[in-house]
Amino acid sequence: MSNPAACEPGRSDNVPATHELVLAGFGGQGILAMGQLLAYAGMLEEKHVSWLPSYGAEMRGGTANCTVVISDEPVASPVSSRPSIVVAMNDPSLDRFEPTVRPGGLLLINTSLCGRQARRQDVRVLEVPATGIADELGEGRVANMVMLGALLGATGLVGAQSVLESLAKVLPPRRHGLIPLNQRALLRGQEIAARHS
Repeated sequence: MSNPAACEPGRSDNVPATHELVLAGFGGQGILAMGQLLAYAGMLEEKHVSWLPSYGAEMRGGTANCTVVISDEPVASPVSSRPSIVVAMNDPSLDRFEPTVRPGGLLLINTSLCGRQARRQDVRVLEVPATGIADELGEGRVANMVMLGALLGATGLVGAQSVLESLAKVLPPRRHGLIPLNQRALLRGQEIAARHS
């Protein structure tokens, strides 16, 4: 699972990699921040990126999602109707976005808040008890970082160090004291992915 090209069915090594992700959950779960971290990390690694958040009525407790594209070549569109990777942090997100994952793609499910398993048989599934692990770490709000660590561990999409460097850009200065906790959460997610590879 460590090969990011594995999310691109039929891709040869001569074809530039493009990864389209949808990250979804409740407002307040850090969904948009998770997308920003991926985009910043991609930029640090000199990749082409786009980050398209879903605003509107989304706020703490409502639904939130964003689309991230990370590519070896310029991004043609920030929108993806058939993402190669979907992260579902809750049941409504799983219900809405599971059908959109490309065959052969990757579906990450937060089993702490999702009451069902994946229905698709044509995608890879990684079940991560992200909220439960975050609670074990003493801060439920780092569930997004647990899930991001699992995503990185499963795909190698960007390096964990690039994500950690990006934390200082995404987190407001008053939250920089939480960077070590976020780092531990990222590591726990990577460990989950390693156990399932």
